[in-house]
Amino acid sequence: MPAITASMVAELRARTDAPMMECKKALTEADGDLARAEEILRVKLGNKASKAAGRIAAEGVVAAHVAGRTGALVEVNCETDFVSKNESFLALARACAQLVAEHNPADVAALAALPLSQDSFGPTVEDVRKGLVGKIGENMSIRRFKRYADGADLAHYLHGTRIGVIVEYSGDAIAAKDVAMHVAAMKPVALAAADVPADLVDKERKIAAEKAAESGKPAEIAAKMIEGAVQKYLKEVSLLPQPFVKNDKQSVEQMLGAAATTVKGFTLYVVGEGIEKRSDDFAAEVAAQVAAAKGQ
Repeated sequence: MPAITASMVAELRARTDAPMMECKKALTEADGDLARAEEILRVKLGNKASKAAGRIAAEGVVAAHVAGRTGALVEVNCETDFVSKNESFLALARACAQLVAEHNPADVAALAALPLSQDSFGPTVEDVRKGLVGKIGENMSIRRFKRYADGADLAHYLHGTRIGVIVEYSGDAIAAKDVAMHVAAMKPVALAAADVPADLVDKERKIAAEKAAESGKPAEIAAKMIEGAVQKYLKEVSLLPQPFVKNDKQSVEQMLGAAATTVKGFTLYVVGEGIEKRSDDFAAEVAAQVAAAKGQ
């Protein structure tokens, strides 16, 4: 079994808010697997340990470009928060969003090959990226994008540069904008319960089953506990049944109904979601940032 280090315990505690000793016990039981240890804590301590879902694990920005009924959302990553505020880096992200909207590249490689000139670098997006890496002294990558051009109306919302949302809708523009803001705040994973990815449902069912088993309840009661937990989860992570952030007395679906508006789909990007952030020496990172600033 791998050694359980203090940094592993600290990482699990940051993810879950669980007591240090509980974190160490969970890591020991999970043979050092952080993801499994988090699941163990959720079984033992309840939903408090699900805090990790909202944490950001890498740096960068989300940029959007919407023109009429065509739009795009793009995530571009860098190594430090310092560089994520660099104007040249921000300009690259904005340019990528516009290029996706206007040229419909098939994937990130196709986007990288599109024409772009910036900061005396070019003639392609990839050439600009490489040039900025050399100029700023930090790696950058275009991670993902989503394009909309199916003829539906679009609403978008950027919460700073770290969270971005595009909503595809028909009906009232104000209601759609409110939904985009709601998505940024509440982070649903799907439009409705039927759309929640099966792997997420299976994971939640597994956790519920373990909690039910620990309860010692009879099999028929345990089965009801499991199904109840799964249904509760589906309601919490689906957009339409969520309590609307501006008026929690009604659901998002009820708010949309009152506004005669239909949401057809949405995309939510949170910077660094699902990426494990590297563990750097703090002094070395500060030194790198100072050096980069002097080189500008």
